Amino acid sequence: MARTVKRWLVLLATVSLLLVNAVPAAASPAPYESYNYNYWKEAVPSPDAYLPERTISGSDLGISEFKDPGDVNVSPSGLIYILDTGNSRIIVLDTDYKLRRVIDEFVMDGSKETFNLPGGLFVDEEEHIYVADTGNSRVVVLDGEGGLIHTITKPESDILATNFQFQPLKLTVDRVGRVFVVAQGVYEGIMQFDEKGKFIGYVGTNKVERDYGEYIWRMLSTKAQRAQMVLFVPTEFSNVDMDHKGFVYATNIDPGSNEPIKRLNPSGEDVLKRFGYFDVKGDIRFRNNPGPSKLIDVKVLGNGMYSVLDATQNRVFTYDDEGHLLYIYGGKGNQVGTLKTPVAIEQSGEHQLVLDRGRSNLVVYEPTRFGASVNEAVALHYQGEDTEAVHIWREVLKLNANYDIAYIGIGKSLLMEKKNEEALGYFELGMDRKSYSVAFKRYRREMMKEHFGTFLTASIALIFILILTRVAVKWRRRRQVDREAGLH
Repeated sequence: MARTVKRWLVLLATVSLLLVNAVPAAASPAPYESYNYNYWKEAVPSPDAYLPERTISGSDLGISEFKDPGDVNVSPSGLIYILDTGNSRIIVLDTDYKLRRVIDEFVMDGSKETFNLPGGLFVDEEEHIYVADTGNSRVVVLDGEGGLIHTITKPESDILATNFQFQPLKLTVDRVGRVFVVAQGVYEGIMQFDEKGKFIGYVGTNKVERDYGEYIWRMLSTKAQRAQMVLFVPTEFSNVDMDHKGFVYATNIDPGSNEPIKRLNPSGEDVLKRFGYFDVKGDIRFRNNPGPSKLIDVKVLGNGMYSVLDATQNRVFTYDDEGHLLYIYGGKGNQVGTLKTPVAIEQSGEHQLVLDRGRSNLVVYEPTRFGASVNEAVALHYQGEDTEAVHIWREVLKLNANYDIAYIGIGKSLLMEKKNEEALGYFELGMDRKSYSVAFKRYRREMMKEHFGTFLTASIALIFILILTRVAVKWRRRRQVDREAGLH
């Protein structure tokens, strides 16, 4: 009996050890280094916000391997569309990443047509598929089954050069069907077409950023030397996306630009908020000196958040609507979750997808507890639910006590509740000087209002005492003068 009990105890202890040491796949260490930047622009370690869950390749789907995939888009219904550029086809997956269909041809004017090195695609709420068919110099619009709706070809306009070549690279579509196209060699901005495919102009022209040192050198150079110098022309956009309000988010192909991300209103003005500690431009310190971030894609996540894909470090940078850097994930390497040549980023539910042309696969990332908490808190703040956000921000601080944005978020909630004195401490911890000044002014006003009666009473009493003192002094002096006069 004793021997049997002993065996059961040993077995129970073994199972307990196995359970303690068991680690879920999503909680395994990331194959990349996660970090963020503090107020002093120093890179500091940070908990992982997203971890790789799986990769998807052509063989995983039971079809031929992807060849130079160029874009990925998730429709409002949740279907995932992968643009397999090298194979000139569109791969459609369901929400469980299972193959739904392959679209590699369509019928136009009674004959079969194919794509030629397509560069980008977008799927709207009606499941209409917009394809930037770069090699064929057109935009193809298909229905959900692959049937042709119409095409957009070289536009006719007086503002276009007679030798203009229409080569669409990337595109997005708003709710009323306007198509915004990034075209190769177009420096005037993003091309805009109405719902019928008619060209209606440009939006968001990039401003020329002069290098004045080179400008002076050009003035002193010979004609032959000037001919070999770089012209002062605006840079091209590299990608576009659309938020629910109809604002266009665009990335700039120039890695040296001071504004590589823009949020364009209907008038084409950049209204992106940049209230963070540093510029919204990816890496602000070049780790291992690879150079500045080259942002090649942008994805609007909702609730004011957006992610950008950096082709220099192969990382994803996510910001809130005020321009604060929330977290960074990804990196170079050979492990699952690291990237070789990333080309596009998308969102599928809570997951983020990165299309890797170098490895011909789609990498699926899932949020960690830290990443999910940050997303939830930011969403609550954006929706004006700051009181509810405080509880989530406190959970974030348990996971990362150095997360400045959490302190700022709590401080703003306390400010809304008129708890100005408490808010001061959190803004100080979050190094938010602007908000600290606002809280201090309100706290000072609050103190003056609270103690105004006491201050007024004390002031009147002090004035009364001063008057009495002055009268007493005069009376004493007069008595002294009278005494001296009597003696004489």
